[in-house]
Amino acid sequence: MDINVLGALAVRVGTVPLAPTAPKQRQMLALLAFNADRAVSVAELVEELWDEQPPRSARTTLQTYVLHLREHIARALLNGPTAPPDRDAAGRAAKDVLVTLPGGYLLASAGGDSDVRRFEALAGEGYRAMDAGSYTEASDRLTEALGLWTGPVLADVQQGALLAREAKRLEESRLCALDQRIEAHLNLGRHRELLAELTVLTSRYPTHENLHAQFMVALARSGRRSESLHVYRQLRATLVRELGLEPSPRLQRLQHSVQSWAADSPGEEPVLAVG
Repeated sequence: MDINVLGALAVRVGTVPLAPTAPKQRQMLALLAFNADRAVSVAELVEELWDEQPPRSARTTLQTYVLHLREHIARALLNGPTAPPDRDAAGRAAKDVLVTLPGGYLLASAGGDSDVRRFEALAGEGYRAMDAGSYTEASDRLTEALGLWTGPVLADVQQGALLAREAKRLEESRLCALDQRIEAHLNLGRHRELLAELTVLTSRYPTHENLHAQFMVALARSGRRSESLHVYRQLRATLVRELGLEPSPRLQRLQHSVQSWAADSPGEEPVLAVG
């Protein structure tokens, strides 16, 4: 079973897509897919589907959803390259894919692919390369990891508390990988290549200090020091207005570095770092 959640939900049994259209069934499948090969309790499924106001029939309705999901799995198995001999056999096999456990259920991936697992593995390789100063390798691995994303997590699935928490965690992981990929490019002297991307990112994340610091460095190294200082002023105004905070000492030091370079060495390209 292959599972994709970094964008629209896509689950394949063999080579055949498993695509229930009913919103609650998709939501349930998404939570099981996030936890593939791990048990998900009935209580967790009820919380995800109905939050703090489950209907009295929640457990019965949940069992109905499980039956419908198994029907989808059985149809996918029948259309696959190693199809069971008949519908009854497919139904039995579906129970081995969506397994009933004491107090919960488990979606068995049978060693299938997961875009989350690939993302986390590639990002981990990129972080280790960054720590070793291998910036080209870091850039390659992190670019590959970020390329797995096709949109927001579970873009086509309604999300309860549990899915929303998982989605937020993954979005934070994506932002961390993005931050480090930009850092690798700065270390490789690719500052001009980053300007358009950082223009968009700093607009999307108006209080994210590190992205603004990277934008300041890229602008200053590109000879656009007045714009670099403008980015700092804009960030400071936003932080003070929205959070009641001044920029961190690290950002203040970067601002002073840009100002000092602009005053003392106007004809030279600065050697500035984010940290």
